[in-house]
Formats: sequence, structure tokens, C-alpha cells
Amino acid sequence: MKFAAGADHAGFAVKTVVVTHLRESGHEVVDFGTGSETESVDYPSYAHRVARAVADGDAERGLLVCGTGVGMSIAANRHAGVRAVDACSVAVAEMSRRHNDANVLCLGGRLLSNDEALAITDVWLATPYEGGRHARRVALIEQGDA
Repeated sequence: MKFAAGADHAGFAVKTVVVTHLRESGHEVVDFGTGSETESVDYPSYAHRVARAVADGDAERGLLVCGTGVGMSIAANRHAGVRAVDACSVAVAEMSRRHNDANVLCLGGRLLSNDEALAITDVWLATPYEGGRHARRVALIEQGDA
């Protein structure tokens, strides 16, 4: 699977661990940065780069990491076709895939240990989308204010 990945300075360390894990698991990862945890950067820039890659079909899935995952998910979800989830637990990661077909995983670099981030990522990757009654609901997301 091809991933687009990005992080701000607060998410750099966790992003690095997860990207390494993804690559070791056989996934292709295009890393949009940042490349430092010491230089302060603006998270929306990275969220938009990753979200555009997913929305345009240049990547199948996305990974975004900031301090809490909240800002990244808000920015990424501004893009049509992107369903970004701030997965703070394995249970949230599983249900976001099963019911919402989430295609961008957002993580909180200041909230999760490396082991927690990897466990969330692995469940998110392994969980299939159920479709069925959920497909109608996912389609409604794209309708905006319908």
C-alpha cells in the first residue's frame, strides 16, 4: 500500500517510528516532512499535502502526526474524499476503518507512546471496511450540508 505521511515538529518522532514500521512491513511511504522536532512549523501545511495526495489518488492512505492529532485531522478533513481520524486508541482506529472507511490516520505525538502509536497503526491497517449500511453514511459525508 502507498502512504503519504507528514508531521509537524510535535509529531516528528512518532511519525519517524511509524514510517519506519510501515516501510519494514512492505508499504511504500512518501514522506512530506517535517524533518525536525526542534524547528517549529505549521501543521496545516503538512496536513494539506498529505490530504491532497490521498484525495488525488497519489496515495491510498495517509498518516499525519501532530501534538494531539486534532489539528491535523481538522485540516485534512477539509479535502473532499478524505476521511481523517484522530485515533487516540486501538478501538477508535478499528471502528474508524470498519464503519467510516477512514483513509488518513492522525496520531497525537505528545499523547501516545511509540508502542501505542504502532498498535493503533497496525489495527487501523488490518481492519477492513464493512460497507453495507455504512456505505450510505460514508456517501453522505461527501454531500456536505445535505
